[in-house]
Amino acid sequence: METKPICFVDEKIEVLFDKPPALEKKPGCPDGFTWQGKSYRIVEMLDEWSDFTRRGKYARNMTPGHAAAASTRGSWGVGRFFFRVRTDIGQVFDLYYDRAPKDSSHRMGEWFLFREMSAE
Repeated sequence: METKPICFVDEKIEVLFDKPPALEKKPGCPDGFTWQGKSYRIVEMLDEWSDFTRRGKYARNMTPGHAAAASTRGSWGVGRFFFRVRTDIGQVFDLYYDRAPKDSSHRMGEWFLFREMSAE
């Protein structure tokens, strides 16, 4: 399926899992999400990918050998898991889970609605 971005969003969302993920820092595709007060049910995952690029200060705090390994599997608090999904009303979105902790008392990552895609 050929898709193109329609609208860039990049806003936090709340996600729903029918069965909680086995690994909190490496969740699978959620079963639904809430964005701007509206609930969406995911009926199909169209694609998934990850990005373990180290950004900011994290890009400079590893030896080259460790950085090469981390770029393929991630390291604690670094990385994003992306999912392209179709909702129950036919809209296609890209979502991602950002593993970066916000601070010492909020160690879990956050979910974001990245963009809406064409549903051609």
